[in-house]
Amino acid sequence: MSESFSESYKNAGVDITAGYKAVELIKQHTARTVIPGAIAGIGGFGGLFELDLAGIEKPVLVSGTDGVGTKLRLAFLLDKHDTVGVDCVAMCVNDIVCCGAKPLFFLDYIACGKNVPERISDIVKGVADGCVQSGCALIGGETAEMPGFYPEDEYDLAGYSTGVVDKDKILFNTAVKAGDAVIALPSSGVHSNGFSLVRKVFDVENSRRIWDAPAELGGRTIGETLLEPTRIYVRPVLALLDKVRVHSISHITGGGFYENIPRSIPKGLGVRIAKKDLRIPPIFELLQKEGNIPERDMFNTYNMGVGMCCTVAPEDAATAVATLKENGVDAYVMGEVTADSEGVCIE
Repeated sequence: MSESFSESYKNAGVDITAGYKAVELIKQHTARTVIPGAIAGIGGFGGLFELDLAGIEKPVLVSGTDGVGTKLRLAFLLDKHDTVGVDCVAMCVNDIVCCGAKPLFFLDYIACGKNVPERISDIVKGVADGCVQSGCALIGGETAEMPGFYPEDEYDLAGYSTGVVDKDKILFNTAVKAGDAVIALPSSGVHSNGFSLVRKVFDVENSRRIWDAPAELGGRTIGETLLEPTRIYVRPVLALLDKVRVHSISHITGGGFYENIPRSIPKGLGVRIAKKDLRIPPIFELLQKEGNIPERDMFNTYNMGVGMCCTVAPEDAATAVATLKENGVDAYVMGEVTADSEGVCIE
């Protein structure tokens, strides 16, 4: 490996030796994610995982892929790159667990203008942190140095995850009934959606607003608050699935309440939510005020403090909330399923 070097390629903007250094640096992070089933290490041609099917009668693989989106602009401007990897993992594994599946492994893809090994290591540290939080293994990835395509100080980040669930335990929305309780799992903030609007409201590219620390944010700057990584719900949700019968789960991402919640509700039913019961973080109120954004647009773009919601029978609501709290999520009942209208009604 040490003999591999191309002066011509380096003169074109691609330093393959920097790639080798990056691989060495990230091995310390991938080592933290090793779980039973993960085979070999980073640097081969494929990521290997031995599937343990003990206790699973009809295994179904569930896959998810996503990126971080324009939230990366905040990472560039703040020169902080060790948290966006958590966002990348979260956007994939939070989708997978909505089906009732346990994430098994993750792969990342980083495309950059210039391979700075220390920066790549920071990015992968965040990815590894997300994998540890969700209990899955980081078994591989790809770093592509693309000079002239990306600016030297910029990159894109995407990922892919696969999980497994017993076919008889897959969560569809067919079990949802009128009267079911809708349980809110609070978000850590804006998560990874709607950042094109965020950037417009705070004029991220041209102003210093991201360095301001409004009183309502408790001393944190706008930039720090916005860069807060997406919360990963895998472990508490898997614990919940072991405790009560969950009828459906919705990951509140792009499209907010109005797009995502109906996906977890059968046609002909709706969800009624009392706005007064929602715990909306101050960053959303600041965003709405400064951008003069209509309330409906806010709920149709952002998670508004609810990163995920679950529907359960009303008699199971108290147990569901208690179980989630025991697993580190300050959950609460935010609404109910109704038969008198379709879609989402926020009163």
